[in-house]
Amino acid sequence: MFQTKTNPSRIILAIHSTDKCIGFALRELNQNNYIERFFIKAFDKDLSNNLIEDLSLFIKKNSSFQLIERIVITVGPSNFNASRLIVTCSKSLSQQINCSLDNYSNFQIIANRLIANKNKFDLQNNKTFWIINKLKNRGFIAGKYSIEFKNNTTKELIRPKLYSDLEQDSTFYEIKFNIKEELKELLDLSYLNYKNHIVNSWEDVFPIYPISPVN
Repeated sequence: MFQTKTNPSRIILAIHSTDKCIGFALRELNQNNYIERFFIKAFDKDLSNNLIEDLSLFIKKNSSFQLIERIVITVGPSNFNASRLIVTCSKSLSQQINCSLDNYSNFQIIANRLIANKNKFDLQNNKTFWIINKLKNRGFIAGKYSIEFKNNTTKELIRPKLYSDLEQDSTFYEIKFNIKEELKELLDLSYLNYKNHIVNSWEDVFPIYPISPVN
């Protein structure tokens, strides 16, 4: 379906949003010259127009659309409008330039960032834990994860969704965003897919909406 290219000047493009800001990052696929670029911006009142404009300026300043090897994004849960726009924009771009589109939940990227700090985890086989966001009077948004010891990453066992209560005797970590570190995690995961020749289609990518945006 997609063909892997080997030109070292090609790039991985990452797009990510938190509850307060949006960010882009790129990594050149050049083993001899490890280059990354970042752009982070707080949400403004006209996100729908500025997302496309900011992304276009970021890519043109640092590379070109023709050099995108693959795209990696977060699909939520975070800001509803940002998640929706990121998915729509990245699917269109992936389809037009015929590149792989990797996607991860925001909670899985946070989980990956946490396990990078091994002091916080007792890395035992089959260890599972939850990333949670406690809501006012509405329960929890939570996703369940296990540790993939081979690559020191996580496997998403349950994608984030709404719960009225959570399992007892489980390990929980409250969400805490760090957008630059999470952009780096996205680049790492997509680069791992690139090395393993894993292809993901834009047709399989959808945003995560655990609760209705109008409530």
